[in-house]
Amino acid sequence: MSSAASQIRYCYVDSPLGEILLAGADDGLRELSFPGKSGRRPPRAGWVKAGEGDFAEARIQLAAYFARELEAFDLPLAPRGSAFQHSVWDALLQIPYGEVISYGEQAKRIGDPGAAQAVGAANGANPIAIVIPCHRVVGADGSLTGFTGGLHIKKFLLAHEQAMARSNDGQLRLI
Repeated sequence: MSSAASQIRYCYVDSPLGEILLAGADDGLRELSFPGKSGRRPPRAGWVKAGEGDFAEARIQLAAYFARELEAFDLPLAPRGSAFQHSVWDALLQIPYGEVISYGEQAKRIGDPGAAQAVGAANGANPIAIVIPCHRVVGADGSLTGFTGGLHIKKFLLAHEQAMARSNDGQLRLI
């Protein structure tokens, strides 16, 4: 049985995107997700409602991000995933605010240029959206593809960061 200190705690935070679910334990943030149109999703079995002071820094940094006062998060992260997924998520953390890359470029950056589809799947499994910025990865032609929160949220985040992508004719355009 896990101790209360290592138990997963959760809360909901208001944002310009609607409510965001935060979950984590003493080792760091484990999830940032979007409950969706159907409203709050029930927390997982064994999770407990966060205390007043839980996620204070995450709340502060998210508010600063949405106010365009923060470009890089500095939070303890504890996502759960395979070694491959962690390599993909680590590469996401290297994409600067306001920039986008393709899945193929991300595959090259992790040293596996033929793994664009696997990179896309790992991005789709990213449990800490926004903070681990999977929204900064687009299709090879600059198109918006895949995002667990929905493409409307990906589009919002890219516009929020004023991300630019190259179209097929090589011109930069705002996504």
